[in-house]
Amino acid sequence: MRALICKDFAPYKNLTVEEAPEPPLGEGMVMLDVKAAGVNFPDILLVEGKYQMKPPTPFVPGMEAAGVISALGDKVQGVKDGDRVIAATMLGAFAEKVPVHFSQVVPMPESMSYEEGAALTTIYGTSYHALKDRAQLKEGETILVLGAAGGVGIATVQLAKAMGAKVIAAASSEEKLQFCRDNGADETINYTTEDLKARAKELSGGKGVDVVYDPVGGDFAEPALRATGWNGRYLVIGFASGPIPKIPLNLALLNSRNIQGVFWGAWAGQNPRANAQNLKEIFDFYEAGKIKPQVSASYKLEDYAKAFEDLLERRVKGKVVLTP
Repeated sequence: MRALICKDFAPYKNLTVEEAPEPPLGEGMVMLDVKAAGVNFPDILLVEGKYQMKPPTPFVPGMEAAGVISALGDKVQGVKDGDRVIAATMLGAFAEKVPVHFSQVVPMPESMSYEEGAALTTIYGTSYHALKDRAQLKEGETILVLGAAGGVGIATVQLAKAMGAKVIAAASSEEKLQFCRDNGADETINYTTEDLKARAKELSGGKGVDVVYDPVGGDFAEPALRATGWNGRYLVIGFASGPIPKIPLNLALLNSRNIQGVFWGAWAGQNPRANAQNLKEIFDFYEAGKIKPQVSASYKLEDYAKAFEDLLERRVKGKVVLTP
């Protein structure tokens, strides 16, 4: 099979597409013929040795895939050959085939394309866990979403609207902000030309926002936290801008604010039933027309560097996927 191989932790351009042996199929595993694989910012961190986990090399990156089950290992339950499924793989998705435990696959709605399926698990799983389990977002509350035109950002805009919140989307250009409005944002902030804190306070009627969703970090983190009101919840998703912010802890004391970390992958591994329920609810939103994965580009496996560059250069509106 063809696969994208990481031989050593190094800049992503050192990855190679090669013929590799088909991986073995162990107990409880299914073989997935990959039709599309979602590309995520952590994939870049992972191959460069900058992520929270460091798998032994060589390895095939890729955290999520959509495809067709082509073989079953022993003691597999609930799925069969030929099923169209989405899989949370954590590794291995950037290949023509990937083995996955049967508990990590979910059936795809018939109306969903493989590209949409590959764009759903990580970003919507992360965002829904953040909103539902960590922030406990309530109907009628106001949420400020940073990096709102990116993958997790636009998923959050859609999910928060589906949950009945008022959504303020922040991004770096009018084109991106229009994309956010097209996906349900009630209000927008251009944080390259507007004061993020002041504008968020104004749009929340002066009381401050209830929740901040921050996958960006850097210089926007502190003003976003300062824009929260009483019992505000600031969700730490990631640091796409690069620098990890140093937050003065007195800001947590003031207004009784909460700073909450979100590590969906680890939580999902420890809470498989709760994660399965979350995914079911996400699919319910999809089938009700309340959310729709946005795929800005699809690249062949050998053009992976273009997909990674799209993420790093912030050209992505929604998600980018690879097709073997």
